[in-house]
Amino acid sequence: MSSKIAVLPSTVADQIAAGEVVERPASVVKELVENALDAGARAVRVDLEDGGKTLIRVSDDGEGMVAEDARLALQRHATSKIRSTGDLIGVGTFGFRGEALPAIASVSRFELETSVDGRAAIRLRVVGGRVEAAEEAARQRGTTVTVRGLFFNTPARRKFLRAPATETRAASEALSLLALARPDVAIALTSDGRVVIDAPSVERLIDRVHALWGRELADTLLPIAYREGPVEVTGFCQRPSQAKPAGRKAHVFVRGRPIRDPFLVRAAEAGYRSTIHPGDRPSLLLFLDVSGDAVDVNVHPAKLEVRFRDKFLVEKVCEEAVRAALVPLAAAAPLGQVSAAGYQVSGEAWEAAGGSNIAVPLELFAQSPLAPDTRHLAPPLLQVFDSYILFQTGDGVAIVDQHSAHERVLYEDVMRQLTGDGASAQRLLLPLTLDFTPVELEAIEAHRELLRRVGFEIEPFAGRSVIVHTAPNPHPRFEAARCLQELVGDLAGGRFGGWQNRLERFGATFACRAAIKAGHHLDPQEMRELVLRLLTASLPAHDVHGRPTIVQLPKDELERRFGRT
Repeated sequence: MSSKIAVLPSTVADQIAAGEVVERPASVVKELVENALDAGARAVRVDLEDGGKTLIRVSDDGEGMVAEDARLALQRHATSKIRSTGDLIGVGTFGFRGEALPAIASVSRFELETSVDGRAAIRLRVVGGRVEAAEEAARQRGTTVTVRGLFFNTPARRKFLRAPATETRAASEALSLLALARPDVAIALTSDGRVVIDAPSVERLIDRVHALWGRELADTLLPIAYREGPVEVTGFCQRPSQAKPAGRKAHVFVRGRPIRDPFLVRAAEAGYRSTIHPGDRPSLLLFLDVSGDAVDVNVHPAKLEVRFRDKFLVEKVCEEAVRAALVPLAAAAPLGQVSAAGYQVSGEAWEAAGGSNIAVPLELFAQSPLAPDTRHLAPPLLQVFDSYILFQTGDGVAIVDQHSAHERVLYEDVMRQLTGDGASAQRLLLPLTLDFTPVELEAIEAHRELLRRVGFEIEPFAGRSVIVHTAPNPHPRFEAARCLQELVGDLAGGRFGGWQNRLERFGATFACRAAIKAGHHLDPQEMRELVLRLLTASLPAHDVHGRPTIVQLPKDELERRFGRT
């Protein structure tokens, strides 16, 4: 009986390996540029023709290879990155498996030209994995890899390639990630002679973001710099008001390596809770730094995934990093330091100041990060349309949406109540009897304890009726019956769906329904108290839907409108 087990021919084994590493032209670009960066390149140029189907050329000015190393590099599992299994712990290079070059060469017409000194160079030509020529060449220090006819010898795989524009876009996205990982390296990409990426080396990451993502998006980003224990997170997150349901960019890097990890992105998005609408998706650029023994990078053939030793800690730190970035910087104030960083200021201090000399943090109004500064809130406060509160700042006019502002204030209050002993409630002289649908009654039962914590004591009555004995009193115009009916309706109908945390979903729903409304007239004291409480909230700039609570009309815009400039 003949044996059923056979050792695969090297050509077949190479093509199987190529299937793990090389999916499309973008995969080739990624692997070759990673090699260039690992070789110490300060400039990398990529040229494509026909989306990479016809030609992919990657040139760099890295350290290059001697002839013997160039030949070895075309053998499977040949690498300069590691020597033993111990080197896999904390490996700091992009590539280390030693499969990229032979895998690419096995499915293309491949040429490698390299020099270590700018004088002697070697050129190797490989067709379908077989070296066909080796000759001396003249080249400056560095390496050029040319890939022609990708998948020419595996036509079934070539059929799966997309249109040239699609393949070019995929290659551009792969190269952009590496350009973000190494802003100190000049990166360029041309496609059929057209410049797609031209990113000179820069010192600051934000300048590289400007070059790749455009100034319009880059100017909506806030810097992240946060550390907890062994985990450090840097990068950028988008201002809540700029988050949209579609079109966002979200990228994660671990120890400088771009990876795919939807759970880390989701954790970072959790830092936005109560500042954006649940359906919106902010742009994120996260760089995680952890110790080498805390992450395993050897879990994916193309090195696109990693495994953390303490996954939950890393996710928690990502969430806290974004949340901390959204808190505007504290600004020193002459009286009591009224700022969005959460400093507590008493109403007496406000009154003693007559509503003046209370500093408003500049970050509340800025559309892009600016240097720390303060503006002073000066009386009088003016309510217009019974909906907006206006006051003068140092160089403009601030406008507060009273409903959004109160919604933010109430949300932060109610979250403390839900996680503490609950809110004080007033016992109703005449209890309310209200009717609800069966689905709404189920929602009341499911949220009974949360309703009690915010002040609603509810008792089942006959049929579809309940009796309400106590109610909260967040403001003098509060309508307990209307608020409870709307709150229960929202909870039963899932109107505030999308919140991952049940307490936060409930708190946001209550804050929306209990806040003062547009059309409520406020007296001067009420306006002062509301503005003060907003400015001392932890996240004052947006309500629970992500809408702004406060905007500014700069003085120079007023002067421009009146022709004074």
